[in-house]
Amino acid sequence: MDSLAGEGVSLEAQRAAIGAECERRGEAGALVVARLDRLARSLSEAAQLLARAKRQGWNLVALDLGLDLSTSEGKRVANQFASVAAWERQLLSARSRETLAHARAQGVKLGTPRRTPAATVAKISRLQAQGSTLQAIADELNRYRVPTTRGGSKWRPSSVRSVLSRRS
Repeated sequence: MDSLAGEGVSLEAQRAAIGAECERRGEAGALVVARLDRLARSLSEAAQLLARAKRQGWNLVALDLGLDLSTSEGKRVANQFASVAAWERQLLSARSRETLAHARAQGVKLGTPRRTPAATVAKISRLQAQGSTLQAIADELNRYRVPTTRGGSKWRPSSVRSVLSRRS
């Protein structure tokens, strides 16, 4: 089976190895792959598949790793995958937080910029200048079904306030 771990193993050789393993096992609820990287693109994705197999009660066999969830060794390998994937997620999360904090410290505005159509901003400004309350402006926009800045259908006083504060 070690020959499957190398690069360049033909699809036909992989099919033959999978077919032989399936024949050896007979009828069973299992997914057999020649190489785990053919099934999952990342360690995290592989760990999710292993957890799903355990949870749903079916077996996963990866011939290149000798991984077989029906064996104690296979379960140990699956647990290691899950542990490393969790660690990888924590590292990614920490790096993302650090990057965002650095960007904020540099004055970078984060998030999707909101762009309220100029006609809507003008209408809100005009209504405010006429003395309308935030609630009255929101009610007016809702009555005419003016889409919100994010494309929603319900204006609230806080949404109107946000548009007014960005206007300046």
